[in-house]
Amino acid sequence: MGVGEKAKAEMEQVAGKAVRKAAHAMGKETLAAKGAALEARGKARSVKEKGKDTLR
Repeated sequence: MGVGEKAKAEMEQVAGKAVRKAAHAMGKETLAAKGAALEARGKARSVKEKGKDTLR
């Protein structure tokens, strides 16, 4: 896994989790869904990169 892509995936996961939790605390469900989507995108990017490493 490339260091840049790994960092990007981790940052998306952390940022998504922070947005999701803050939005839930404020009662903003639409923003919470966007945070969850960002977190899921980070997890998907991580899985993709790990799969690429496995094939090498």
